[in-house]
Amino acid sequence: MSSPLLRLPRAPTPPPDHDAPPPPSQPVGLGFEGELAAGELGFNPNALSPLSASFPHKQTAAPGTVYTPASAANGQPTGASPAASGGLETPNPFNFQSIAYQPGKPPAKQNDVGRRRGHKYKHSSVSHQIFLEPAPRAPLQLPASLPIPTFKEYRSSMSKDQKLRLVWCFCHLVVASLVQWGARESLALTVLSRLIFYDALGAFLCVAVDVGSNFEVWKRSSIRHPFGFERLEVIAGLGMSVGLLFMGLDLISHGLTHALESSGGHQAHHADAHERVSPGSIDLAALSGIMSTLVSAILLKNHARIGKVMRLSAIANLPSLLSNPSHFLTLSCSTLLLLLPLLSIQMYVWLDRTLSFSVAFAMVALGWIQGWTLGKMLLMSYSGTGVSDVLYDLETDAAISTVEEAKFWQVHYGLCQANLRLRVRSLDDMGRLRDRINSMIRNRLGGGYGSGGQKWEVSTQITLEKG
Repeated sequence: MSSPLLRLPRAPTPPPDHDAPPPPSQPVGLGFEGELAAGELGFNPNALSPLSASFPHKQTAAPGTVYTPASAANGQPTGASPAASGGLETPNPFNFQSIAYQPGKPPAKQNDVGRRRGHKYKHSSVSHQIFLEPAPRAPLQLPASLPIPTFKEYRSSMSKDQKLRLVWCFCHLVVASLVQWGARESLALTVLSRLIFYDALGAFLCVAVDVGSNFEVWKRSSIRHPFGFERLEVIAGLGMSVGLLFMGLDLISHGLTHALESSGGHQAHHADAHERVSPGSIDLAALSGIMSTLVSAILLKNHARIGKVMRLSAIANLPSLLSNPSHFLTLSCSTLLLLLPLLSIQMYVWLDRTLSFSVAFAMVALGWIQGWTLGKMLLMSYSGTGVSDVLYDLETDAAISTVEEAKFWQVHYGLCQANLRLRVRSLDDMGRLRDRINSMIRNRLGGGYGSGGQKWEVSTQITLEKG
């Protein structure tokens, strides 16, 4: 038999205290429940519910009402009264101003003073310290470019005198063809025909340059063509020099072929290999070469400009016509040909071959020297003499302490330039020193005033030596 459990009496519970304040509730989240509660913000979750019987009040703006930035201050659109809005003040998040529209009148433009349009690097605040405005300078006096004449304009600009010169050039070319046709197997006459042909090409070039001088673009400088078109004559002369060189090589090859055929005992390729040309044909060809060369040299100034550049010391003291290498070669060959009819057949063959080889080698040498000179001219260098004497006078001058740089170069047949950079001990007589340097260069290198030499443009930069 089990004994009943003994239950202890429970302690009495004290009555609740109605006067004590409730314990503070712990904040949840960020602690804005009281301020951002739905009831505080006026939010009704059942306003748009399909179960509700009515929709919320819709604010309707009065006619002519415009939302402007000024309406954001009072919370309602401009021109709307509290009665029109239903007595409710709805805040406006935009900052617009009302503008009265009038038909037929454009809207008033706002003041754009101080308003920035777009973005440019040079106007940015940082770029003011990086992109500096260049110093203003006077505009260049040279035109950007000059009109280049067409072939029709070039032909129509020829004067009567220039047309007559062109006709003579064709006559000169016909003389070269006739001499070549009557040469037969005479190597000396073949060489003479090549020389007359070369002179005819030079005459054509002289007429072309003369007609080109009718236009401004030929001599006037521009940004596109700093030295005009006068350097085209140098390029044409270089082409003629190469042609003269190859003509001389062809004559040497032709003469060696004939010499080997005669000395080897082989039968010649031509039946009239050793046939002697009639004395009348030789005299006529020689006189034609002399007359055509003199007419082209006197009337057309043939090879005159290139003759100023190439002054060979061996013939420099001869008269003006003979001091030109091209004229000297043609005239000497024509004069020696006049002696052929006076010789016997053996002497005729010997002199014919000797004269042809001599003139052919002279043509090769002249073409090489002339091409070398014109090539250096195209590369902007000076090949004349007297530069070392000018430099010696500059270095030994008492007013000049150091010659830092001295460059001499030739642009075309008629223009040379000298660029000097000097360091002097005093700047008192700077103007007088410039004049003395200019006159010394023009007298030493240009041949002096009135000599007809090249024109020299001297640019001198003078700095004071720091003591």
